[in-house]
Formats: sequence, structure tokens, C-alpha cells
Amino acid sequence: MAKILLEIVTPDRVVVSEEVDIVTAPGVEGEFGVLANHAPMISALKIGPLHYRVGDKEEWVAISGGFCEVSKNKITFLVETAEKSHEIDVERALKAKERAEKRIQAYLARAEKIDYTRARAALQRALTRLLVAEKGKRGVSR
Repeated sequence: MAKILLEIVTPDRVVVSEEVDIVTAPGVEGEFGVLANHAPMISALKIGPLHYRVGDKEEWVAISGGFCEVSKNKITFLVETAEKSHEIDVERALKAKERAEKRIQAYLARAEKIDYTRARAALQRALTRLLVAEKGKRGVSR
């Protein structure tokens, strides 16, 4: 099977740089997949799980926002944050989820004036991190 070069880059580091069989990512217009020799494209990304496959091995990465460009058999993700499944601190993600839920509940009860959009994004990031950590633990392969 033909391969495509995948690069996932944050402001701090290169998270992934390898040839893969397929990439599936969370675009703002919906999830999309990219194989080798895909037509050129650019997409905005939302918070969510990105996964890619190399042979029988499937890898999961939690990303939060950014852009993706496909060009010349290369797919580049420029994202705010990215964590591979094995890098995720599950306890920290659970605490972040609980904090975000409490803030949202306080906002809805009008007990606290907070930035609701920011709290929802924090909750989405925490839920994505937990999902990716779980998927990575399962050792999903085809």
C-alpha cells in the first residue's frame, strides 16, 4: 500500500513525523480521512482525536485546534496541542474534566460568571484526552 508522510507539529515540538497508510482527523466540517496521493487541500481542525495507521498498528493523538494541509503526498497538522495516547496523564485529564464540569454547572445555575465558551473547550479537551488514552490502551489494530 502506498504511504503518505504525516507530520503533526505544535509550537513546542514535532509530535509525529513518519510515513503512514491513512490518517483520520477532526475537521471543523466533520471527520475526514486522507490516503496516499490525496488531492491538495487545507482544513481547519477542531478539538478531537486524530488517528493514523501504519500496517496493522493504529496510533491515537489528542489534538486541539489548528490547521491541516495536504500537498505532494504529505499531510501536515499545525495544531495548538497534541498528545499521543501513551503521553496522556489520565488523572490530570480526569481532574480537568471535573473542573470544567463544575464551572459549567456553576454558570448554568447562574452562581458564577465565567467564560462559558472557554469552559466548554476545556471540557472537550479533557474528554478527548480521556478517549485517546483509552483507545491507545486497547492496542487497537486491524
